Amino acid sequence: MKPVPKPTPETQPFWDGAAAGELRIQRCQACARHYFYPRPSCPHCGATEVEWVRASGRATLYSYVINHRPARGFEDDGPYAIAVVELEEGVRMMTNIVGVEITPENLPLDLPLRVVFEQRGDVSVPLFEPAGGAA
Repeated sequence: MKPVPKPTPETQPFWDGAAAGELRIQRCQACARHYFYPRPSCPHCGATEVEWVRASGRATLYSYVINHRPARGFEDDGPYAIAVVELEEGVRMMTNIVGVEITPENLPLDLPLRVVFEQRGDVSVPLFEPAGGAA
């Protein structure tokens, strides 16, 4: 069984969004910059006036590694991509790439991606797939 994230009070709005099929990130109301990972103050200006907003769900592949030695819960997945994607809003997040055969040829940097969600127990986890479907 794949690991199931444990929401905390600071991350609960992120997980609530995922359950609703939305990718949510935070935006500072003082400097208007988006950021991720969830935290109570803006990493850019330090303001505590922050809000949760719905992200577009569009991203590009920034970096990745193909893992051939599965972690517990991923034994049946074959090789899988552990990736950093850059959201259209300018923030980066770590995720997995799905919906495509995991080979370097299918994962060029700057590949357009879109968010999809995988249910794990009571939590919906955001993953990314090529925006045009499988490559």
